[in-house]
Amino acid sequence: MARRWIWVGLGGLLIVLLSVGLSPARAIAPPQPQLTVSHLSPLRTVAGADLNVLKAEPPDSLAQVAPPRQVTALADPSNYGDRYATDINGQVLHNDFIAVLHETVGSAQSALNLFRTRHPRDQDQVSYHALIGRDGTVYYIVPPEKRAFGAGNSVFDGPNGPETVRTNPAFPPSVNNFAYHVSLETPGDGMNNRRSHSGYTQAQYTSLAWLLAQTTIPDSRITTHKAVDRSGTRMDPRSFDGQDFFALLRRYPTRSGLSS
Repeated sequence: MARRWIWVGLGGLLIVLLSVGLSPARAIAPPQPQLTVSHLSPLRTVAGADLNVLKAEPPDSLAQVAPPRQVTALADPSNYGDRYATDINGQVLHNDFIAVLHETVGSAQSALNLFRTRHPRDQDQVSYHALIGRDGTVYYIVPPEKRAFGAGNSVFDGPNGPETVRTNPAFPPSVNNFAYHVSLETPGDGMNNRRSHSGYTQAQYTSLAWLLAQTTIPDSRITTHKAVDRSGTRMDPRSFDGQDFFALLRRYPTRSGLSS
């Protein structure tokens, strides 16, 4: 069975300062870099060279599922950074990964263009690991072992209590150091600040389930930008059907034992 590697990258977000947007943060020198991560899918470049293989080859049960269309669209290096093993105070970090779901508030192409743009200033840097278009195409933009700048002031309130990490004294703590950010392309009637829209396509839900089935992030650590945001301004992903998504995700045999 042919090996099915995933180039897990960045997900779409876009138009600045809309309430579904993001407030990025970038780490500085004092924290110690964490060069490898586990529990996320492997990475393959366009040229075919493996980078930091993070997970073994998927079992036959997953290999038999037709993968969605996948496109590699690398972000400019200014828009992502290292994951860190320590925070700004030198405290060793032990956070398990979470998956944070977002939406773009614009087209997938406008998000990709934003992420490909060099942003020298820390406060302008933005990215996600993966973006899923309306047709179900998965765009990989930031390697999973890197830290995408998908959330600003944020905290994950999970089974282990509040989790957040500060890696830059100039910015508030965030979940970015242990987050895998995935964004859904917004429908045409959602390019505004309203609290809801017509929703996402079935192709998007199917691709999102397929993508997260490649990880060992448990259901209890799959969350939304709205849920982790501390600013009270983020609403994404609006109109998200969690019941439909988790029903699709739990069909994968590899998710057995990860639904708690």
